[in-house]
Amino acid sequence: MKKSAVIALLAALAVGMYSCSKSSDSTPATVSVVLPQTVHQYYADNTNNINEKATVGRVLFYDGHLSLNNAISCGSCHKQALAFADNVSLSTGYENRLTKRNSMPIQDLVASSGPHPFEKGMLTSAGGGSFLFWDGRENNVQNLIARPITNHVEMGISDMSVLPAKLSALPYYSKLFTDAYGTSEITKDKISECIAYFISSIKTGNSRYELSVIRKTVLTAQEQEGMLLFQNKFMCNSCHNSISFDTSSGGMNNGYTSMDFMDNGLDDSYTDMGQGTITGNATDNGKFKAPKLHNIALTAPYMHDGRYKTLDEVLEHYSHNIRNTPNLDIRLRDQANQPRNMNMTNDEKQAIIAFLNTLTDTKMITETSFSNPFRAN
Repeated sequence: MKKSAVIALLAALAVGMYSCSKSSDSTPATVSVVLPQTVHQYYADNTNNINEKATVGRVLFYDGHLSLNNAISCGSCHKQALAFADNVSLSTGYENRLTKRNSMPIQDLVASSGPHPFEKGMLTSAGGGSFLFWDGRENNVQNLIARPITNHVEMGISDMSVLPAKLSALPYYSKLFTDAYGTSEITKDKISECIAYFISSIKTGNSRYELSVIRKTVLTAQEQEGMLLFQNKFMCNSCHNSISFDTSSGGMNNGYTSMDFMDNGLDDSYTDMGQGTITGNATDNGKFKAPKLHNIALTAPYMHDGRYKTLDEVLEHYSHNIRNTPNLDIRLRDQANQPRNMNMTNDEKQAIIAFLNTLTDTKMITETSFSNPFRAN
């Protein structure tokens, strides 16, 4: 990557989104947006200036001006070092209000092995036909963008139509949008499109497990034992396909899950109806999206409410604490239709954790093109 250049200066009243820390909600009066002189190649095919649009999306993702009080950006609750998840049970949004659920990681949103995943409308649907958010209330990546921005708890903007004028007053967007669209005009659809292109470019694929398959390197004995326990004895793979392969393209599919929503027996009675809130079906109450496990070691705390602080606590749940909830997934029931507590030994749990640690993609979480471009002057 060539030497960075400051492309815009003096963003008055800019927000403190250049830090991953929630403790810094204010920022110096002026900031600079620092981007490479050559546009980063987010996608191999740059049809319709997709890379320029993703670059705009990167800036928007970290810009707190998308919130009502100029203090919360997408990057506030989705931190690169944490696989674009958060390290608290419930994230702090607009006016220090807490979100309803734990922030899910942003990675591998769109399934495509081709160079240009959106040529056939892939921008409008989550990878593999999946649904987004814990409760599946959205399956359109571009439409996803407006939901946190217009949420009164998260970012506080009641109507996205106010954003174009607000962002147009900032000095760094004129050139960015002109490079992407041939005009400096900002619209709410362009805002959503650019952020969607950026977040859809965030892919895993360089974990030790994947590289061990590609390069035939060897995992440790404990890691191999954990993989076998995960895939065979405890059948965790039936809900969490850690890695699978696309034989037609000769590549991996970035660890998509089975896309199921499931009740995994967290409580005797439901305090959050999950997918049932969206569908209105009682049989969907207490069901939540089975998350992808890439970078799982980085995304604590776990579950939709962030109740478990460690992977050991998660495995203890499946070992001894599955509750007999009304919609408990059949894969978590035994032949007597009772919760299938797995009774993992401590050694087995440690081996599974060792395997899950091999799914960490350190390249993704340090990739400069995904990082915060704002710098204090």
